[in-house]
This record gives sequence, C-alpha cells and structure tokens, in this order.
Amino acid sequence: MDLGLLQREVAEIIGVTESSIWNWEHGTEPERQYNLSIIKFLGYIPFDCPDDTVGRLAWYKRAMGMNLDLLGEVIGRDPEQLSDWLSGRHNPFRKNWEKIELFLEHQGFMKHC
Repeated sequence: MDLGLLQREVAEIIGVTESSIWNWEHGTEPERQYNLSIIKFLGYIPFDCPDDTVGRLAWYKRAMGMNLDLLGEVIGRDPEQLSDWLSGRHNPFRKNWEKIELFLEHQGFMKHC
C-alpha cells in the first residue's frame, strides 16, 4: 500500500497470482518457496528472529524458503538430524552448535536479527 501498487502488480513482482496476494493479506501463510521473493520485495524479513541458535537456524530455513533436504545440503548435515534439532527432539552437541553459529554468521543473516 505504501508504494501504491495494486495486488496484480505485487503478484507480478513476486511471481504469484493475484489471488495469492489476496490470500496472504487475509491471513493465509505463503508457501515457503515464495519467502525469499517476498523478503526481496519488502526489503526486510517480516518475521522475528529468535534468540537461540537452533531457533535462528529455523528462521534462516524459513527466510530462505528451504526444506530440510536443501538446508542439510547447504549446512552439511543430515536432514534427519536437522529435523531432530529443529523439532526440539534433540539438541545439537557443542561442536555442532558452534558449526551452526559459524554457518549462520558466514551467511550474513545475523545482521538481520
């Protein structure tokens, strides 16, 4: 609204249908693959960054529109292991904790938190 754009124009910029924009404006959560385009359009990440390391990893995954397989490939960890960490079933050992923090720092995402 601040830019004076129509839903149709925003949809074209993000790469979705006009009805998707309407749905998002009325409470439907966007599908993860559109998160990065939405963030680029807005110029900021529209959801809060948690204080804890595993929470920030989940935040990064969400912001980048990744699934567990892709995150596992990028971070060099098994997707099942990531699932356990992100769900709270298990906590990473200190060595993995440090690798997560280093990974996030290298991605430059911590400046957005």
